[in-house]
Amino acid sequence: MNTDVRGQSGSPGPRPGDAGRRVVITGLGVVTSIGIGVEAFAGGLREGRSGVKPITAFDTTGFAHANGCEVADFEPERWIHRQDPEELGRAGQFSVAAALMAVADAGITAEDVRARRALVSVGTTDGESRDLDHLVETGLAGGPEAYEPVVARRVPAGRLSAGIVRELGLEDVEAVTIPTACAAGNYAVGYGYDALRSGDVDIALCGGADALCRKTFTGFYRLGTIAPEVCRPFDKDREGILTGEGAGILLMESLDSALARGARIYAEVLGYGLACDALHPVAPDRDSIARTMRIAHRNAGVTPDQVDFVSAHGTGTKANDITEAGAIRQVFGADAMPRTVSIKSMIGHSMGAASAVSAAACALAITEGFIPPTVNHRETDPECGVDCVPNAAVEAELDIVQNNALAFGGNNAVLILGKYRSAA
Repeated sequence: MNTDVRGQSGSPGPRPGDAGRRVVITGLGVVTSIGIGVEAFAGGLREGRSGVKPITAFDTTGFAHANGCEVADFEPERWIHRQDPEELGRAGQFSVAAALMAVADAGITAEDVRARRALVSVGTTDGESRDLDHLVETGLAGGPEAYEPVVARRVPAGRLSAGIVRELGLEDVEAVTIPTACAAGNYAVGYGYDALRSGDVDIALCGGADALCRKTFTGFYRLGTIAPEVCRPFDKDREGILTGEGAGILLMESLDSALARGARIYAEVLGYGLACDALHPVAPDRDSIARTMRIAHRNAGVTPDQVDFVSAHGTGTKANDITEAGAIRQVFGADAMPRTVSIKSMIGHSMGAASAVSAAACALAITEGFIPPTVNHRETDPECGVDCVPNAAVEAELDIVQNNALAFGGNNAVLILGKYRSAA
């Protein structure tokens, strides 16, 4: 990964004569509030399903409003067999389950993964902060001696990737957990893209995972950015985010590998771009976002007019939506802005999982030929001025899709996916 002094990064995408291997997505694993598994998730996207419900993960007494997008009916034991699910926190359970789903969806087995050089790369914002919340509460009530050892052991964020390695029984593997907040999923996918493209690994399981926790909800609540009822990205009456949870894991491999085994190909990873402006702890910067998009286009070898739609970060806050829309306008031009949607209107903001789940949505959109909607929409904010595909999905033939991820601290990551087409 090459990074210059301004924090711009992302290895160049495939170009004529480029020796780098082409990288494709052949398996998807998703855990979300609108569906667990590829079929349920795809159905939720097409229907514009909402995952909003009152939060039950922690006591919300004292908050004026406390809706969120919790994952319901998740049974970790359905997926986790080689280790005790209770040895993993909720985010780790999501991560492992999504990885196992991705392997199965790719039409391979754990033995197939073990036989190849592998990478596991998982992004996160909170790690197992839900367990940290519990430990703090326990410590305040009974002192350090009251800590439960099994809960304390679950806390390290590295378990989000290590849990996948353990469940699959991998040995020839690199395992990393990437903590670049709400852009971490795209970072993790980019990390895997580089490793595959260079030939360092043969297969990569990459994405993000996070679980609802009191710490993050309270932080956003105190910032005044939690919506009372629903999330309305790009709407003139938007009131903020809703916190969510889940995981998205992409199984990626080289194109040669996928073709050799006759794999179904969801999409090709064309490239990505990173930029860290470090301008402000929480406020996004329009110029930095625009710069990240341009880096991604350059590295992917595409031009703005080739992008069919943008899966926006689209949190539903006043500042984010106007700033992100302004950056898109700056790159694409006011008269040529592509459709710009936010699936956070359906699944909430799942933090480090957000852009990974969105990447899975983009891959499904390319394969199945539709653009997911931005639900809860009433009237577009003229300061945003985007076609957010309000309330109902649209059928569309898609070639190139852009996935935006913006994070606190100015960490921005943009991923470009394309429809797989042979060299001919």
